[in-house]
Amino acid sequence: MSTTDVPYGIGGDWNPNDCNIHLTTVGSMLHLNTAGMDAAEFRKRGKEMVDYIADYMETIEQRPVYPDVQPGYLRSLIPEEAPVEPEKYEEIVKDIERVIMPGITHWHSPYFFAYFPTGNSFPAILADMLCGAIGCVGFSWVASPACTELETIMLDWLGKMINLPEDFLAGTSGHGGGVIQGTASEATLMSLLAARSKVVKLIQADNPDCVESEILSKLVAYSSEQAHSSVERAGLIGGVRMKKVPTDEKFSVRGEALKMMVEEDKRAGLIPFYFCATLGTTPSCAFDNIIELGPICNAEKMWMHIDAAYAGSAFICPEYRPLLNGVEFADSFNFNPHKWLLVNFDCSVMWVKQRADLIGAFKMDPLYLKHDHQESVLSPTPQHPDPQHWQIPLGRRFRSLKLWFVFRLYGLNGLQDHIRKQVALAKEFEKLVRDDQRFEICAEVILGLVCFRMKGSNKLNEMLLKRVNGARKIHMVPCQLSDKFVLRFAVCARTTDSHHVHEAWGHIVNVASELLQELSH
Repeated sequence: MSTTDVPYGIGGDWNPNDCNIHLTTVGSMLHLNTAGMDAAEFRKRGKEMVDYIADYMETIEQRPVYPDVQPGYLRSLIPEEAPVEPEKYEEIVKDIERVIMPGITHWHSPYFFAYFPTGNSFPAILADMLCGAIGCVGFSWVASPACTELETIMLDWLGKMINLPEDFLAGTSGHGGGVIQGTASEATLMSLLAARSKVVKLIQADNPDCVESEILSKLVAYSSEQAHSSVERAGLIGGVRMKKVPTDEKFSVRGEALKMMVEEDKRAGLIPFYFCATLGTTPSCAFDNIIELGPICNAEKMWMHIDAAYAGSAFICPEYRPLLNGVEFADSFNFNPHKWLLVNFDCSVMWVKQRADLIGAFKMDPLYLKHDHQESVLSPTPQHPDPQHWQIPLGRRFRSLKLWFVFRLYGLNGLQDHIRKQVALAKEFEKLVRDDQRFEICAEVILGLVCFRMKGSNKLNEMLLKRVNGARKIHMVPCQLSDKFVLRFAVCARTTDSHHVHEAWGHIVNVASELLQELSH
């Protein structure tokens, strides 16, 4: 990496009247910065970065899980403008610890128990490195055949791992298939927009004089009152009203509750067209009863989408697969391997039973995107899919490499072991809570999430959580269940072990004891 002085235009004032530069004189007059990094330096720095990442992962539990910074901390640590001249790589690496790490919430710390897991493993990181190096934008088969075909095959692999009905798989006689979305939020929005497009076309086919705006004004979609906020947001983006269906004592939507709302809305002249069922809700990991809900949706010609963002990974284990019973009634199904299947963000898998419904809502064919193989997109076995018609953005990364690497380097047995271990750790934590009479369990512990609280007021539990997190030894987030302020303990990190769970509980108990002692005076 070297720089030389430039007479005009770079690093100084330049007036086009002051000189007359010809391209043929560049070699003798004008030497630009040869900044950046060549292959030789990349080899060296890449090995150093791999060492840094491995060291970070191996020592992560020594870092405070939650950062001790205030909003805006970063601006005072870096310059106001980008550098004009290239800096040394060593300076950038130095600033990782000085600038970046103080503001990181360490999601992969074994003391991180907030939200849900975010997948991470060394094979997935290596695959992401290769994805970045290849750098293709795989929006169509011709844009990168391996990118599109590997994705189709990996979604079939994963579909078979969770025993998904063949209707959803591409390599069968069915009319479905799978695609990788960025997030479950995108999958929900895609399914809602596809359902909206489908119902509008069906109504207009029977009533040619019916205008789209009139139909849209009558559409109504449904989701659990416990559904993720992204479902309601999909309704806002899609321009349709979204109604929340009340849940039972286990925070699950039952068939009768949905049926009553649908019938009431039909009597009011509305058009029910979509229901988003949740398997593993964010607040408590509750499961809607899709065995009851599915036949209702089918009878009413309502699109049923199943959001299993967190819980879906567990279905690779035979003992948890019954939680997916009823998926045969669904039109689309989604979960996030980037949550619990050791695949790093972003990788959210979505299957549809009728790919024509999805493609028909979004298919655009400008001349610059046409190619000789695109008609196979709608063939019975889509060996040459064009993912551009299956998603909101046009561009896409080679995300299926992460699935390919992880599936092959862990195997189904290794992935099942990971799921089972984390469920066992959650059960271990549940027992610790139940053994302390000052606490209570607030929802059934089915997978890796434990919802608990101190017996007492919401204010007491708010104070408890604030103090527990304030020490920055562990990190949790709350939820609200039946008007109660509840603490969520989610087993998240790949490296979480039994002693981390016991240390976390010890910290919670100590803080609780101190708090109760203070309040008693």
